Amino acid sequence: MRRRLYTIVEQGRDNDWVSYIYDFIILTAITASIIPLMFVDTYPVFDKIEKVAVSLLIVDYLLRWLTADYIVGKGKWSFLLYPFTGWAIIDFLAILPGLNILGQGFKIFRISRLLRILRLFKFIRYSKNIKILGNVIKREKTILLTVLGIAIFYIFISALIMFNAEPHINPETGQATFQNFFDALYWATVTLTTVGYGDVTPVTDIGRLISMVSSLFGVAIIALPSGVITAAYIEELRALKKD
Repeated sequence: MRRRLYTIVEQGRDNDWVSYIYDFIILTAITASIIPLMFVDTYPVFDKIEKVAVSLLIVDYLLRWLTADYIVGKGKWSFLLYPFTGWAIIDFLAILPGLNILGQGFKIFRISRLLRILRLFKFIRYSKNIKILGNVIKREKTILLTVLGIAIFYIFISALIMFNAEPHINPETGQATFQNFFDALYWATVTLTTVGYGDVTPVTDIGRLISMVSSLFGVAIIALPSGVITAAYIEELRALKKD
């Protein structure tokens, strides 16, 4: 019986319509519960949607806990370990706002609404493409972490150079440009990612020259993980197709 429950709550398999229907109900509940976050005002129907969605998510959480030995694979210890697994923590935090146990202090900081966004992470559990991407990242994590380290180091160096090359007060407007080192880090990050919002910009020739060089190297650094992920993703798809 519990084995059958496990196959139902997991991602739908071929010719298992019960599992597909279960997945559809849970995903519909998640989608409906996110809709109120798109509105500033609250309406009575939103409370009803939240109660139904939270009830279904609680049932889903309990069913997964009931079949924890199949999920965790640690025998009887699985039932004790399951609440501390990554997915179980996400599921619990997604349910928490609907239980009305968060104090007013949390609501001031809108934590209650923000925690509902965690429900979208449950879509990852049901998406084969995202799972493939997760396998790719896991397989190439060494290279990606190396590239991330290079990017962070480059951001820090660029910010440090710019912070010391640029005047902290714009001589033309009299307003501050890089008031503190965080402003320089912010500028270096948006420059590296080629976004360039333009709210923090260099005003001297040397600063603009540094900005040009930083932008060129930023394109190269950003392109590195893109190429690695694309090549590994194609290889993963070929392996799945071959299987």
